[in-house]
Amino acid sequence: MHHRKYRFIVGFLIAPLALYVMFVVSPNIQAIYYSFTDWSGYSQTQNFIGLDNYVRLVQDPTFWDALSHNGVLLLVLPIVTISIGLLFAFLLNLGGPRRGATARGLPGSRFYSAVYFFPYLLSVAIIAVLWEQAYNPRGGIVPGAISALGFDPPRDGLLGSPDTVLWACIAVAVWHAVGFYVVLFSAGIASIPADIFEAAALDGVNRFTLFFRIVIPLLWDNVQVAFVYLGIIALDFFAIVNIMTPHPEAVGNSTEVIAHYLFTRAFSGDANPQYGYASAIGVALFFLTLTLAAVMFRASRREKVEF
Repeated sequence: MHHRKYRFIVGFLIAPLALYVMFVVSPNIQAIYYSFTDWSGYSQTQNFIGLDNYVRLVQDPTFWDALSHNGVLLLVLPIVTISIGLLFAFLLNLGGPRRGATARGLPGSRFYSAVYFFPYLLSVAIIAVLWEQAYNPRGGIVPGAISALGFDPPRDGLLGSPDTVLWACIAVAVWHAVGFYVVLFSAGIASIPADIFEAAALDGVNRFTLFFRIVIPLLWDNVQVAFVYLGIIALDFFAIVNIMTPHPEAVGNSTEVIAHYLFTRAFSGDANPQYGYASAIGVALFFLTLTLAAVMFRASRREKVEF
């Protein structure tokens, strides 16, 4: 009987496992192999050159610029997005008028949650195109709003100035992602037993203490997952940079990130494509992502709060 069960499980899993090996594992193994060659991506010859691509990578100033920008994204994007998501979720679910001693959600909180979540339904490409137009120095709503507040926007626009272009891209990423985490944290708050909030209200706990001493500790597993997911997004960040800065010569390497640098090396469109070197960049990005996930889980590990 047990043998039949195991045969059924193996038979059920063999097809998806084969697809996973074919479309995920195999390309990654090929990329590692290509990283040790000088393959251009188009020629039929692949000369093995050992660690030359990785030595070049360590000595490449553009790669280090890209890595520093990813570091800024790793620091800013998760912290800002999660902070806004937690705050909005708390206000929607516990920021309304008190009923008796217990805090309640805002009227129409379901509608607000849907409004916040709507940008996440759009693809990153659409979001980037829309915000590229919004940042347009000639008639864009963002420069117009800055002028209305009494400030002078950059003459070439926020996307045309090396000092502001990266922050403008980060703002778009936060705007796009925050709605998902509002819904995620709202679901987490809804799963907390009402008895905990009632007991806190009877003890005279104010909302500041309720947010930092009760809600955040009980949502820590959700916050940990959000940090890892947003960290992976920060290490990628290809689409927004590629679409919103189509003419990087105007801002230099101000928005160069590792994923975009990989793309330009592999598909630069010039007479010297460097697929082997791009594969080395991809392998470095792969291990950076694994290291990030491990470090974040390790750093955010704490005793689980039961309720």
